[in-house]
Amino acid sequence: MSESNVQQGQEWLSNLLEKLGVETQVSSDKPEIAKTKFKDFGGFWLTIDDSGMSPDQVDLLIGNNGRMLDAIQYLINSTLNLGKDKDARTAYTIEMSDVRIKRYEELTQLADQAAQSVRETGEEQVMPPINSAERRLVHTLLFDEADLETFSRGQEPDRRLVVTLATAASEDTEES
Repeated sequence: MSESNVQQGQEWLSNLLEKLGVETQVSSDKPEIAKTKFKDFGGFWLTIDDSGMSPDQVDLLIGNNGRMLDAIQYLINSTLNLGKDKDARTAYTIEMSDVRIKRYEELTQLADQAAQSVRETGEEQVMPPINSAERRLVHTLLFDEADLETFSRGQEPDRRLVVTLATAASEDTEES
């Protein structure tokens, strides 16, 4: 990740916050717990400092169940990666009030429960609807589990991630 991408992300997010009437700092420091506890998926984090904000401002930026933060993250990734080749894109994770950290922990538990259930029953597990970034995260969390495979099924807004036992055909494909 280049330093210019980090700066570009910080500037973009700071400008958006300013337009929303929120004066605060945006840091590019990945939260310490995220450095030690979670897999590194590339990209980098931009953390909004909520220490000087009113409760209404915090609620506005996080939104219902983190949906506003999700929307901001979607916008920054779409805007700053527009027209770039896949290899030149930068993944931005927007954090505030530990929303991403808490959600990552929830998704890790959901993925672990689904994996355990599939292993115990042999039946596929269909996860509840989650947004595309969260589905991608769960795919990545379970990627190294050789006995499992994941895929998405359905159409938005009811697209679901499915966890199932790996088939012999897909295991042969992975080995070649």
